[in-house]
Amino acid sequence: MIQISLCMIVKNEEKVLERCLDSVADMMDEIVIVDTGSTDRTKEIAKKYTDKIFDFKWVDDFSAARNFAFSHATKDYVMTMDADEVLEESEKKHFRLLKECLLPEIEIVRMKYVTRMEKDVDHIFDEEFRLKLFKRVRQFTWEGSIHEMIRLEPVIYDSDVTITHFPQEAHEARNLQNFRNQIRRGIHLNKRLHDMYAKELYLLGKESDLEEGMAYFMDSAMDERRDKEEITKACCVVARAARMTEEPVIFFKYASKVIAEKACSEICCELGHFYEDAGDLEEAVTWYYKAAYKAKPILSVASGKLEPLRGLVNCYQSMGLEDRAAQYLGALEKLEK
Repeated sequence: MIQISLCMIVKNEEKVLERCLDSVADMMDEIVIVDTGSTDRTKEIAKKYTDKIFDFKWVDDFSAARNFAFSHATKDYVMTMDADEVLEESEKKHFRLLKECLLPEIEIVRMKYVTRMEKDVDHIFDEEFRLKLFKRVRQFTWEGSIHEMIRLEPVIYDSDVTITHFPQEAHEARNLQNFRNQIRRGIHLNKRLHDMYAKELYLLGKESDLEEGMAYFMDSAMDERRDKEEITKACCVVARAARMTEEPVIFFKYASKVIAEKACSEICCELGHFYEDAGDLEEAVTWYYKAAYKAKPILSVASGKLEPLRGLVNCYQSMGLEDRAAQYLGALEKLEK
């Protein structure tokens, strides 16, 4: 059976760190905590689980901190988690099986990463595979000052383990500010970081965040260095920002760019919201239906089912068509179970 070092970088995580470590400590053979400047009880909580706690001066670079944490690991594999992530009890059997059966040639393990909001824990807002477990003997190098990534081409295995992410507002603000800082310094965001910024802004950004990021993604949508997927995601962000700031000319310009190629669920939802807000409920249900049944999401899983189904229910109820509303309410309830 392999042995695993859990390596975490933390700052002011007293609200969530204990929940995270309680969920995973019995699965780990070593826990390494790197603190980047906490002023709350974070380090006090960490001491309940490990004596391997190290301070690291924050230099606005997650990769530097992650590499420092990895340098203190001693076990066969290194597991990386953030304090707002949890290994659910139902996933522990999958994790134990992974530890018992992992083949020695496997160098990196990906795990399904599911995002749920604290105030809406029953709904999945995003899911994807992420790199979470790394063979320590390889010389990994982290790259990127935020949402860091391993720079190597190892043997990767997609496991059955799911890590649940409960994002905190502080992380959202921190990450968005990091992206803004890079842009102000004139740093070109590569495809991965561009997509991460678009996703975080679209999913978690407040109206002020979207308004501030709109100019960047307007430029990005015209950037010849970007591929079609990047441009589509940029247009989705601009459309959402323009709808919230009530700029219809900009809204339809960027929504049309997506529709001209291939409509995604996000743009269909944005059009549904626009027409619902304008009182044109018949047009709104057309776009909500397309979002749920004719298009696919590119940034937000919820835009492909939960969001448009709720829109359909609300619109049909407002139109007095209770039978139609009940039809979609039934579909929504099945999805939420």
